[in-house]
Amino acid sequence: MRGAWIAGLALIGSAAWAADVPGSADLEVLPRFAQAQIIDYRQLPVQERVYPQDSIRRISGNLRMAAQVVASGNLTAITYQLPAVHSGIEAFSQARGELLRQDAELLFWCEGRECGSSSLWANSIFGKSMLYGPEGQQAYLLARLPDAADSLVALYGITRGNGRPYLHVEQLQPDRPLADVLPNAATLLRQLRSTGELRLPRLADEPTADWGQLLADVLRLDSTMRVSLAGRGAVAWREALIAERIRAGRLEVDDSPAPGLLVRLLR
Repeated sequence: MRGAWIAGLALIGSAAWAADVPGSADLEVLPRFAQAQIIDYRQLPVQERVYPQDSIRRISGNLRMAAQVVASGNLTAITYQLPAVHSGIEAFSQARGELLRQDAELLFWCEGRECGSSSLWANSIFGKSMLYGPEGQQAYLLARLPDAADSLVALYGITRGNGRPYLHVEQLQPDRPLADVLPNAATLLRQLRSTGELRLPRLADEPTADWGQLLADVLRLDSTMRVSLAGRGAVAWREALIAERIRAGRLEVDDSPAPGLLVRLLR
């Protein structure tokens, strides 16, 4: 009897996998959410792919956002339908955590109504009407992978009004190096609060004006926050933040020979 039960489970599992669209596959950088099925899969070259770094809205018929990343290259786009007992944001959160474990740099992260219109994300950004749902049930992330191709990964999780959850994933391998792309200050603050640290391996030991201002903006968003700085250039970065009028008492330095900068939240 037990053998028949196990065999039945195996058949159910194989049926779920068999429901994937033909020729589809998961991204190497992102494990599949449990029992999710690929319902749409596309690989194609793109001349211009626009990824917002801001909430999106339509004004006078035009799509508006304060910042964006525009690139061309080879695009892989995957849409997963998730088990009804889970939500799009659950799968989104798992994927975000996996990207952070691989030292991806988060460029923009929003959740709920702060992302803007779900209809615009679904139809104007991703071109998939099935991703439209209540604005409170959505989440979007744009990340940069630490690979030789300088790849971008975008995530969009949504649970529709009918309760059907989806996760849409895109990976773009640019055909030329990306220009300097700064993360969004609110995104870095959200990441710092969520994980307790910011790993910034790309940063030089010698502080730069743009990153000095960005990190200062992160700390200005929460004037009670205290952090520690670690890395070969930690002392210099502390001085740069003080020059940006961040109080010295909010900044500690940890000895570390590592390259880049590690910012830790002090509880």
